[in-house]
Amino acid sequence: MHLLRVDASIQGDRSASGALADLVLTEFTAARPEVPVVRRHLGQNPLPADAWVGAISGTFTPAESRTLAQLEALAIASQVATELQQASSAVLALPLYNFGVSQHVKTWIDLAIAGAPQGTRLLEGTPTVLVVTRGGAYGPGTPREGWDHNIEYLRQILVQSWGADLTVVEREFTLVGVNPALDQFTELAQTMRTAAEAAAVEAGAQLAGRRAA
Repeated sequence: MHLLRVDASIQGDRSASGALADLVLTEFTAARPEVPVVRRHLGQNPLPADAWVGAISGTFTPAESRTLAQLEALAIASQVATELQQASSAVLALPLYNFGVSQHVKTWIDLAIAGAPQGTRLLEGTPTVLVVTRGGAYGPGTPREGWDHNIEYLRQILVQSWGADLTVVEREFTLVGVNPALDQFTELAQTMRTAAEAAAVEAGAQLAGRRAA
């Protein structure tokens, strides 16, 4: 059993989602230092984009007839699924990119599904913190209300399909201070950041006290 941390940012040390996930993990490990942490960074080390095709085709190919590419893809899919299934807790830092999940996250999800028997709920009862960050604002009344196709999709996968016991930590306006067009929102963005950081600390503390069902 382990805590699984998955990151998907392409921003390196400037990652807003990574910074929030760090806060969650710091609180968790302070209380549960005995729990090993398995890390997968989809932004820094993307899964092969063609592995899903190989895993799917390999599934429907007799074992003795599978190609080397199919065998490698099936091994990757199995590893991804096993990491999820064996996790006692999870911290997933999956930012919004171009109004949805990144290609790295979609590949990870597809491979996880391919790597487990059909219908397997990979995070059944597993306490999971989902960290979501957005460069702009997508709430009610904003010009891009309804453009966030990330978080509800992730809820569908993590909760409805995989059975996670989910807590969400969100932060918007992460591009304030980066994009001059958003300078007018500096004060609001700082308020949102402070609230998100407090929520991340609280989520980490609560995660440490929870156990997989």
